[in-house]
Amino acid sequence: MDLGIKGRLAIVCASSKGLGFGCAEELAANGVNLVMNARSEELLKSSAAHLRDTYGVEVTAVATDITTPEGRAAVLDGAAGRTVDILVNNAGGPPPGDFRDWEREDWMGAVNSNMLTPIELIKAVIDPMIDQRFGRIVNITSGSVRNPIPQLGMSNGARAGLTGFVAGLARQVAQHNVTINNLLPGQFDTDRISSLFEAAASKAGKEAAEIRAAAEAANPCHRIGHIKEFGHACAYLCSAHSGYMVGQNLLIDGGVFNSSF
Repeated sequence: MDLGIKGRLAIVCASSKGLGFGCAEELAANGVNLVMNARSEELLKSSAAHLRDTYGVEVTAVATDITTPEGRAAVLDGAAGRTVDILVNNAGGPPPGDFRDWEREDWMGAVNSNMLTPIELIKAVIDPMIDQRFGRIVNITSGSVRNPIPQLGMSNGARAGLTGFVAGLARQVAQHNVTINNLLPGQFDTDRISSLFEAAASKAGKEAAEIRAAAEAANPCHRIGHIKEFGHACAYLCSAHSGYMVGQNLLIDGGVFNSSF
């Protein structure tokens, strides 16, 4: 299926590995030029070179912290004055724990990373998207928005705030062929999920492999998700064919969340 976005320009945040890389790779496979971002310069350059060499697209790598004003400015400058057609917002999630142990500074960090940073990037790109009558914005949030995870309280709260903001804005800009949607990942084979398994194992006095096996057994698919699967979903939301999908929260968790709606 031709997604109709060959030659477009996308910013994909936190894309040197994990879900962000999965999204970047699938966009590159469909001919989209990229501005990739991550904090680790060496890994980012390696990932960017792989996509550049494999798919023949333009890839600009910007090693910076996207959660800072300076970092966001550097990533936007990476577009070299061109209109950003696609924005994939992504940032690392807050650590797990008990809310009784979190201070105000912890909460502010979570809100900054997982709510305010994507809003600031949306603000920077949306008016040019409206002017050209094409724009696709995808926010990688978390399955915890739909199915809260007690030990991920900061993620539950900050990402839910972004979800509420997007719900209103998406319906204001849809008439201009600019869509905003959210992707809600469940358990995918990433460093993030490995660290959560390790934390759970440490707390329970078990091995991380045992925690992972239990998670796989509890999933209706009996496995953890593949990064490529997530990338395919992201690419569709970024495609020319998704203009009627507005303000949606697409949960990709293998069926863990048990609901008829």
